[in-house]
Amino acid sequence: MGIVKTTITVTNQIDEILAERGFIRANEIRSLTIENVLVDTGASRLCLPADIVSQLGLTQAGEIIGHTAVGTRNFRLFQNVKLSIAGREGVYNCVELAGGEEPLVGVIPLEDLGLEPDLRNQQLKVLPDKGKDTYLRV
Repeated sequence: MGIVKTTITVTNQIDEILAERGFIRANEIRSLTIENVLVDTGASRLCLPADIVSQLGLTQAGEIIGHTAVGTRNFRLFQNVKLSIAGREGVYNCVELAGGEEPLVGVIPLEDLGLEPDLRNQQLKVLPDKGKDTYLRV
């Protein structure tokens, strides 16, 4: 099996809204571009380590119980993360991982953005978003 890694940009969406409304300057929007992020079809959500969550200044939305390869545990859930991958963008909640762990992009944002891992070529395939072959389903 191949491993697929990608570059993502994560942005605090609340900062973007505050900048649009003139409460903060555009250069105060907290955003990070992260390279070599694992595309993990075994994960359901966007998962970011605590240090990145802190740098982005994300707001906690609650806690969830999640299943991992080593068992079940509690995770903090954060909201309003704008995720940009391969020219597509969406806003998601993210699961906080321990500091120093690698970020992961799970199935929910992949499907929502019309991205599919191509394990053979170890890259993300961008599915069509227009025409009769669109990935979008209503």
